Amino acid sequence: MAEGKKLAGAGLRGQVAGKTALSTVGKSGSGLTYRGYDVKDLAEHCQFEEVAYLILKGELPTQAQLDEYKAKLKTLRGLPQALKEVLERIPKDAHPMDVMRTGCSMLGNLEQEDTSVLGVFPNQEDCVDRMLACFPSIICYWYRFSHDGVRVEENTDDDSIGAHFLHMLRDEAPSELHERVMNVSLILYAEHEFNASTFTARVCASTLSDIHSCVAGAIGSLRGPLHGGANEAAMDMIEKFKDADDAEQGMMGMLERKEKIMGFGHAIYSESDPRNAIIKGWSEKLAADVGDTVLYPVSVRCEEVMWREKKLFCNADFFHASAYHFMGIPTKLFTPIFVMSRLTGWAGHVFEQRADNRIIRPSAEYTGPEIRKVTPIAQR
Repeated sequence: MAEGKKLAGAGLRGQVAGKTALSTVGKSGSGLTYRGYDVKDLAEHCQFEEVAYLILKGELPTQAQLDEYKAKLKTLRGLPQALKEVLERIPKDAHPMDVMRTGCSMLGNLEQEDTSVLGVFPNQEDCVDRMLACFPSIICYWYRFSHDGVRVEENTDDDSIGAHFLHMLRDEAPSELHERVMNVSLILYAEHEFNASTFTARVCASTLSDIHSCVAGAIGSLRGPLHGGANEAAMDMIEKFKDADDAEQGMMGMLERKEKIMGFGHAIYSESDPRNAIIKGWSEKLAADVGDTVLYPVSVRCEEVMWREKKLFCNADFFHASAYHFMGIPTKLFTPIFVMSRLTGWAGHVFEQRADNRIIRPSAEYTGPEIRKVTPIAQR
């Protein structure tokens, strides 16, 4: 290795790979901020659309700006007929993240971003607003058609993106509580600095590719179980336990067998995930609302066991599992909700990358054979 060069840690962990004004993760204080605002403050006082506006445009909106923005998003929920036809051809057993990736890509074919002038993207914000409005429509249209044989109406009049998603999924407007929890959930997942999917989006953007390619690439990275899907894995685990004592016994067995337990610990946070306490509180409210006496106590006991035995804390995904379940959301749709939210962070990073761009092309440490000559094929 050349003098002065330092090999990055495994997975580039701890390496600074660029600059961003969008968020801080694991810094002193709250642990997570969006453009200087504590995520706890945003989750308590804002709607998701306000946070999307903040991430994409730089500042929280006034009431007039928010009303205008939400009115615009409402008009963008409908799906082109060609996209519906594609969704109807995707089988029931397809991975929902593949559905999101394909839906995003097909939308990019039908409604292309203007990239006619090299390095100039005049309608990037409109493209992102369109995806933000219709991603819930994409996943719900496919799910309802493939699982229920229903061509659901995607042009709902719900006030928020979260309510629109629940309405399409369940054929009825959600309760005020459920809409509020969806708003909080989408806020908590909206942005998280240079995670794997976001970095994928920035790498793609650095080549001056179109916004739909950047987002489709990010969806592909999020599909991997080491990035997205921890809430689904958590749900699969906790629903197997009949009560809290059973959960403790089961968790201890998993630890003894050194099985991987999803939903605990984090690559950046060292002491706690600030998002966990927020969604845990809402999960408790939802449990009381539906009269649950099993899933929430099981989840709490799992949290206690992992901290006692391994000093591992719950990350944002763990209590999201029970929260989503209490709202009647199928487990296989948990990670697509992440896409509906994190789209804002991905897009914000794409905008940043485009505004001050150099192609992202790191070097590698070569570990193969030294230089050698080709042996003629007859002598091999």
